[in-house]
Amino acid sequence: MVDRIADIWGTRTAFARGERWPVRVDLRLADGVTEADVDRWVASACVLCSNGCGLEIAVKDGEMVGVRGRATDLVNHGRLGPKGLFASWQGVRNGDRLTRPLVRMGGALVETDWDTAMGRIVERSRKLLAEKGPLSHGFYTSGQLFLEEYYAQAIIGKAGLGTPHMDGNTRLCTATAAASMKESFGSDGQPGSYSDIDECDAMFLFGHNMAETQTVLWMRVLDRLAGPNPPRLVCVDPRETEVARHAEVHLAVRPGTNLALMNGLVRELFAHGWIDEEYIAAHTVGVGELRSTVAPWTPERVADTCGVDPADVRRAAEIFGTSDRVLSTVLQGFYQSSQATASSCQVNNLHLLRGRIGTPGNGILQMNGQPTAQNNREAGADGDLSGFRNWENPEHIQELAELWGVHPDTIPHWAPPTHAMQIFRYCEQGSIEFLWVSATNPAVSMPQAPRIRKILEKEDLFLVVQDLYLTETARYADVVLPAAAWGEKQGTFTNVNRTVHLSDKAVEPPGEARSDLDIFLDYARRMDFRRDDGRPLLDWTGPEDAFRAWQECTRGRLCDYTGLSYEKLRGGTGIPWPCNDEHPDGTNRLYGDGIFPTEYDRAESFGHDLLTGATVGPLKFRALQANGRAILKPAAYHPATEAPDDEYPFLYSTGRTVFHFHTRTKTARAKQLNRAAPSAWVEMSVPDAERLGLGEGDLVRVASRRGEIVVPLRVGDVRPGTVFAPFHYGYWEQDRSGPGDRPTAANELTETEWDPVSKQPILKVAAVRIEKVADSVGPAPAPTNTASRPADASAVRPTAGGPDAEVEERPRETEPPAAPDEGGRR
Repeated sequence: MVDRIADIWGTRTAFARGERWPVRVDLRLADGVTEADVDRWVASACVLCSNGCGLEIAVKDGEMVGVRGRATDLVNHGRLGPKGLFASWQGVRNGDRLTRPLVRMGGALVETDWDTAMGRIVERSRKLLAEKGPLSHGFYTSGQLFLEEYYAQAIIGKAGLGTPHMDGNTRLCTATAAASMKESFGSDGQPGSYSDIDECDAMFLFGHNMAETQTVLWMRVLDRLAGPNPPRLVCVDPRETEVARHAEVHLAVRPGTNLALMNGLVRELFAHGWIDEEYIAAHTVGVGELRSTVAPWTPERVADTCGVDPADVRRAAEIFGTSDRVLSTVLQGFYQSSQATASSCQVNNLHLLRGRIGTPGNGILQMNGQPTAQNNREAGADGDLSGFRNWENPEHIQELAELWGVHPDTIPHWAPPTHAMQIFRYCEQGSIEFLWVSATNPAVSMPQAPRIRKILEKEDLFLVVQDLYLTETARYADVVLPAAAWGEKQGTFTNVNRTVHLSDKAVEPPGEARSDLDIFLDYARRMDFRRDDGRPLLDWTGPEDAFRAWQECTRGRLCDYTGLSYEKLRGGTGIPWPCNDEHPDGTNRLYGDGIFPTEYDRAESFGHDLLTGATVGPLKFRALQANGRAILKPAAYHPATEAPDDEYPFLYSTGRTVFHFHTRTKTARAKQLNRAAPSAWVEMSVPDAERLGLGEGDLVRVASRRGEIVVPLRVGDVRPGTVFAPFHYGYWEQDRSGPGDRPTAANELTETEWDPVSKQPILKVAAVRIEKVADSVGPAPAPTNTASRPADASAVRPTAGGPDAEVEERPRETEPPAAPDEGGRR
C-alpha cells in the first residue's frame, strides 16, 4: 500500500524508448470495503483533469465506493492520480448535494418542483425572445459535461434560439490550444499522442506543470526517465516545479515574456541550420516572414527580456534542433499569459521547421485542462461551429442547417461567436438579460472577481445555474437546477489526445437531480423548438440518440466519430478519433503525411492577425494558397499590458495545486485531498521575503489595482520578483458568495484583459504589492511535495495522507495496451 498523498506519482515502472509503458493498476476503495464486497464494476474514465484515464467505478448497495484503474486502457495503463483516486467518487456523493430545484422568492432561494423551476425559465426566455430577440440570451458552460450534452446545448442555442452568445469556461482554460492549432494547421485537433512520450528523445514543456496538472501523464514521463536512454527535458516555467527539478534546462522566464523566448528559439533553428528545407518547401507557407520576424532575437536579447541565461537559451535550442524525436506540450503558463496564441503558434513553428510532427516521438500536445474541454470545442457549445466548421464558410453553415432542419440564416454567423469575456460585458451593459450557467463557477474563476460578482447580482439579469452544489455563483441565481454528476449518468467524452471514452451510469443521482442532457431536452420541449418541417428540433430520448446525431455531424470532418459506437467503446479502452471506415480502430497521430486541413473547404478557420486579432478573411486566405500546407505564423513581441512599478512592484501569477481542481467543489469534499491543501496561500521567493522582512506563514495582504487577498505566505521556489497564488479557493465553505472581511480568491486581483486571437483572459500577469498583516501562527497551508514546497523544509511538517490515503498499486506482467498504429511494438 502506498500513501498517494505523500507519494503523489506512486511507484516507478521503468521502461526504455520504443517499449510500451508497463501496466500498473491503482485501486482505492472506501474504508472497510474489499473487492469481494463490490457488487459490480462500471466502466468510465476520470474527469478531474484532461488526461482521460480509463477506470472502473466500484458500486455497492447502489453507491459508488471506490475506483480502479483500467489495465487495458491505452491512456493510463491502469494508473490513477490522487484526484481520481479520492475525489472522483467521494467528491460527488455528499450530503450537501443539490437534490431539488431552487427558485428565488423574496430575495431567498427556496426549494420547489421541476415544473415550477422550468416554468420560470421558459416564461422569462419566451418574454425576452418576443420583446428583444435572441441576442438577449447567453449561455456559459463548462469543460466537464458530456459530449452529448454539449451538442444538445449547441443546437438549442444556435438553431433553437439563434444566439451567438455561447461559450464555456474552456475560454479561461485552453481556448488558446484550439486557436493555435487553427492558426497553424487549419483546425483544432491534437497532432500528437501520449505514446510519443514512449518514443521521444527530448521533451519540451512550455508553461506546463505536468507533474501537478496531469499526474498520470507525468508518471509516464518519470518511468521513461527511470529507464534506459531517457529523454532530455526542457522546462519553461517561472517556478521550480517538479518538472523543472527533472529538467536538463529550466528557463524560468519573467511572466509575460513567453513570445520573446519563443522567437529566440525559432531564430536559433534558422541560425544553426537546424531546419528541414525540403519539408518546409513541401508542407508549409510563410517561412520568409517568420525568418525576418525572429531575426533580432539573439540569445542575449532574449536573456535581457526574459531574465534567463543566454547559455540556457542556446542549450534549449540545441536540444530541440539536434534531437531526432521531439515532443512538446503546452498549457496555461502560455495560454493564460500575454500574447498567448502567438507564443503557442511558435511551438508549432518549431516542429514544422524541423518536420517533427505526426510520427512516433515527434508530436505536439497543445494541452487541455479539463476532462471534456475537447468536446465543448468539437460540439460548438463554446461558440465554435459544431464539427470543426468555419463560421465564415457559407457551405459549412448550409451543412449544419441541413443537419438541424433550419434555414441557414437562423444559425448566427454574421460575426465571430461571442467569447466569454464579451458575454459578461454584455450582461454588465444590459443587452444580455438571460444567462444560463452550467457546471462552472464564474464568481470565483473569472478574472477580476469583484466585477463579476456585481454582474451576477444585477436585478435585470435572469440567472440560471445548473450544478451539483450551491456554489458561490449559484447563490446569485434566480433559478438553480440540481444536476446529476459523473457516475450518475451516461455519455461520452474526449481527452487531450482525442481519445473517446464512454462513461456508463453507475448509480442513481440523489433526490430529483437530473442529467444535464435531460435538462436541456426538457427546455427544448417546453420552448417547442422545431425544425422547419415542423418536427421537434431535438427528438432524442437519451444520450445514445444524441451520440448518433453527433456522428452524422462529424461525418467527413477531421473529428470523424462515424466508426464509433457505445458498444465499441465498451471494448476495454478509449479510442482516438478520427475513427471511420478508413481508420476503424481510431487514429493515434495526425499529419504524419504532411497534409493539413488548410484547404478552403476543410479549414475550421481562415486565421487571424496574431497581434490584433483581426480575421484574415476568405479572400486573403485563398490568396495564401496554403492548400493542405501548414502556416508558419510569426508575431512581434510586445510587453504585457500591466507591468510592475513603484506602487505595485511584483508580478502576480496564478495556477493549480496538485490536490485540487478548479474551485474545489469536488476535491475539497475528499478529505484526503483537502487535508493536504485546506486553504489559500501565496508564494514568494526567499530574497524577496528577506527584503520585506517576511517569514513562512506570516499573514500577508496582496493587493492589485482591482482587489486584494489576505492569506498566509509560503516562502518557496518561485522566481524573484514574482508572487504566485493557487486559484482554487473561494468562499462556499463559509456559506458565502463573496469574500467578506477575508478575501482568498486569487481572481480578486487579476485583470480584465484577454488574448486578441483566442480571447483567453490573461490570468498570469498582473502587478501587485505585498505587506504583512500579522505574524505567523504556523506554516502556510501549502503542500511540501509539489512546486509549493517551502524553502526551509525542516521548518514544515511533510505533506502526508495517512492510512485513509493508502492505495493498492498492482504492477502486472500482462501485455500493455497498444495505440492503433502500434500493434507490433513491445
